[in-house]
Amino acid sequence: MIDGIKSVLVTLAQEGRDDDGSAFQYGLSLARQAGAHLTVQAPAGRFHVPYTLITGLAQSIVSAENRRIAALAEHVAELAKAEADFAGVVCTVESPQLYYQELLDRFIAQARVHDITVLNAEPSPTETYWDLIEVCLFGSGRPVLVVPKNRSEFACERVVVAWDGSATASRAVAAALPLLKAAEEVVIVSVSGEKDLSNSIPSSDLAPHLVHHGISVTVSDTTLGSRETVAAAIEREAVGFQASLIVSGAYRHSRLRESVLGGVTRSLLASCSLPLVMSH
Repeated sequence: MIDGIKSVLVTLAQEGRDDDGSAFQYGLSLARQAGAHLTVQAPAGRFHVPYTLITGLAQSIVSAENRRIAALAEHVAELAKAEADFAGVVCTVESPQLYYQELLDRFIAQARVHDITVLNAEPSPTETYWDLIEVCLFGSGRPVLVVPKNRSEFACERVVVAWDGSATASRAVAAALPLLKAAEEVVIVSVSGEKDLSNSIPSSDLAPHLVHHGISVTVSDTTLGSRETVAAAIEREAVGFQASLIVSGAYRHSRLRESVLGGVTRSLLASCSLPLVMSH
């Protein structure tokens, strides 16, 4: 039983596109194990015809497509509700039909009132789904659980905490405490070789804090290999530890630059084969 998670939000891609069902299945599994309420959002994006292009035919085509997308989203929501009911999970579904920015606003509003949001990973930064991950990480104030393909059963027996002593990493650990407490073993991984960590709080200082919470903890300090990225080093350690989950802070570039995901965050999201619990 996972204590401390009482509400789980799963937001499927627009038009119910959820090719392998990882986010929904994983979120359903988490909700079942935690005894949590599950909310499934199956959004339907509305098409908009610019005023200069409005004709009777154009309006008819757009209206028909909007009706088709809405019906598909409602069908996906109904299927999700039926599966959750069968699994014994209390579930609420919604299929809002809104314009794109309104969908993002609705998504963030829901994420802010749930303990955790479960989303599919996407390999390409050009995918619309990356917008969902980014706005949730930096706009919801809640943790996000990003699920790679072919992961349908939630597991947290062995968890890796990626630690660099930053406030962001600290918030990620705090957000993930219910999962860390449920784990059989947790390893704190610090990667040196890319930036100076001499003035950061070391992983050995984080360990006692987790022990106070009744968590079994070990510490692993590693260095970057030749041409290895921090994200690759974290995943290397996680694979060696046979981890089922990684906890990491989420980073983005300074507001003086383009507000996009930071390098380590983007690399983990793009290539990591393990589910990621992230917070900012």
